[in-house]
Amino acid sequence: MPKSFRRMARKVGMPPGSLIYTGEKGHLPAKITITRYNSENIVERQLDAFTECQMAGDPEEVTWINVNGISQVHNLEKVGECFKIHPLVLEDILEVGQRPKVEDYDDYLYIVLNSIRSAAEGEKFVSEEISLVLGPHYVLSFYEGDGDLFAPVRDRLLKAKGRIRKMGADYLAYCLIDLIVDHYFVELEKFGDQMESLEDEVMTHPSPQTLGDVHRIKNDMIMLRKSLWPLREVIARLERRESPLISENLDNYFRDVYDHTIIAIDTVETYRDILSGMLDIYLSSMSNRLNEIMKVLTIIATIFMPLTFITSLYGMNFKHMPELQWRYGYYVVIGVVVMIALSMLSFFRRKRWI
Repeated sequence: MPKSFRRMARKVGMPPGSLIYTGEKGHLPAKITITRYNSENIVERQLDAFTECQMAGDPEEVTWINVNGISQVHNLEKVGECFKIHPLVLEDILEVGQRPKVEDYDDYLYIVLNSIRSAAEGEKFVSEEISLVLGPHYVLSFYEGDGDLFAPVRDRLLKAKGRIRKMGADYLAYCLIDLIVDHYFVELEKFGDQMESLEDEVMTHPSPQTLGDVHRIKNDMIMLRKSLWPLREVIARLERRESPLISENLDNYFRDVYDHTIIAIDTVETYRDILSGMLDIYLSSMSNRLNEIMKVLTIIATIFMPLTFITSLYGMNFKHMPELQWRYGYYVVIGVVVMIALSMLSFFRRKRWI
């Protein structure tokens, strides 16, 4: 049974809205970053746990609460109380393995995305779930891992780069989504480099290890496709501005992210076709290699067939064999054997069999 199904089986029989963490990173401590900013000022602080309600205050100010490490259920309960988030949303945040989606709860949007990052060399890439809650003046982001995934966006906020400090919470949500989509291109570039080396290896020195690498990358492409196809629908819904929380001036930005998503999907489909071709090339290469080996063995066996016949003929223990008493019989037989072998080799070479 896949791990995701085994994790979901922990909640069998529980009522809807039960807050049970189903991931595998329960050992990670929570890291909470609260950022409040407007066009003039920005204040950032970090917490280990929610001890008080951190509601969005001034409507002219944007509040961004980022939670790394979501296994601490009490933090999520506190956020849910402060921002009046539906229990089913909190349940989905804790239920790792969600399909990318966007849900409209009138007062806020709930967005699920998948971020990917490289694992150790030779292993499958790691896919981690990211949940965003977009409200009128706030953004809540929940990340399962412990890395600072949104560091580039935070750096832009602190240094007031671009227009991010002058825009609202919806623009901040766009920046986070755009960053997640950009990470796909970073990993796809790495996959492209791996595939180039694999393609050369398949053509020159294919081995069982090569086949294992091809299958591993092919499985990674399947997982990427499962993340990108629903992500395209999420971006399309945000681009259509089905919620008043998305302002009209963000149309072009979400359209740009949508285009990037389509490019990433096309790249994944191209890589999948290349990998399928690699498997065919690998099988053909191994078949050709086996044919070459069988050809060499067949030529050797064919050459030694008449030689074996001659030597076995004179190896019989009959008393009356005229050649056995001949003084030069041994040398003649050896000469005949060598001439037959050379003649057969010459014939094979003229036929271009060797």
